[in-house]
Amino acid sequence: MGRMRRATGRRIDSLAKWLLKFRIISIPANAIASSSVAWSFVSRTDRIRTNRLKDRIKKGIVPNHVSIIMDGNRRFAWNSKIETNLGHVKGKEKLKQVMDWILDLGIPYLSVYALSTENIKERNQEELDALYSLYCNGLNEMAEDPKIHSRKVKVKAVGRLEMLPDNVREAIKNVEEKTADYSDFLFTVCLAYGGREEIVDAVRKVSQEYASGTIKLEEIDTDKISNNLYSSDMPDPDLVIRTSGEERISNFLLWQIAYSELHFTDVHWPSFNKNDLYEAIESYQNRRRRYGG
Repeated sequence: MGRMRRATGRRIDSLAKWLLKFRIISIPANAIASSSVAWSFVSRTDRIRTNRLKDRIKKGIVPNHVSIIMDGNRRFAWNSKIETNLGHVKGKEKLKQVMDWILDLGIPYLSVYALSTENIKERNQEELDALYSLYCNGLNEMAEDPKIHSRKVKVKAVGRLEMLPDNVREAIKNVEEKTADYSDFLFTVCLAYGGREEIVDAVRKVSQEYASGTIKLEEIDTDKISNNLYSSDMPDPDLVIRTSGEERISNFLLWQIAYSELHFTDVHWPSFNKNDLYEAIESYQNRRRRYGG
């Protein structure tokens, strides 16, 4: 359904571009586009549509755990003709907004893919240093954020954290210690993370237990692996959202998303808005109804 909608959208965009070649269309179109009255009308209409969509999804089964692959910061920057680092800054600001929307909906688990092990190996040091600085700032801000504490949000980072510089690990320790006693919401940020690496690390732990005689061979099952994952304290995601148009998982939560619903959107992460989130959740609800879930 989502793929058909995107294909229809592209056809409409192509038709609009063709029509705008004609002055009889382009002149009034430009006048309307420049009108503050027109923009006010569009903005108000969009707010009404978003509020109605929110009312609809709150009547259905809201996912217990939403995971997001936050893709498109660099492409957003390129399209906006700004520096790549500013694209990452916009992405950080967007995450704060999305967390507010998730909290508002009462969804108790949010996890995000912030930095992969592949990113660390492939990106240049200048970009990585800028990202590390953003992570430090963002994590330390959360440690002091009144909303995090009033809503009792536990913050946790998972991945091969030993790959991260000391300042990032200190920021992780700071926010984890200051939110350790909370349990109403769990926000998990995946840093220096890889799904295959997570499974390998879990298997190593189980193998060590077996080698020491702590467990028997027949006791090794899917639950045993799950309990040794980085994310053992959160349920598997109900809904995985990926932004920026790519329709792949990119080594994210490979074990955990075996039965998750996947939603892909063309919107770059910094441009992801409340309506995009609500549409993803409505898509999840429609699939549940269709499959009898």
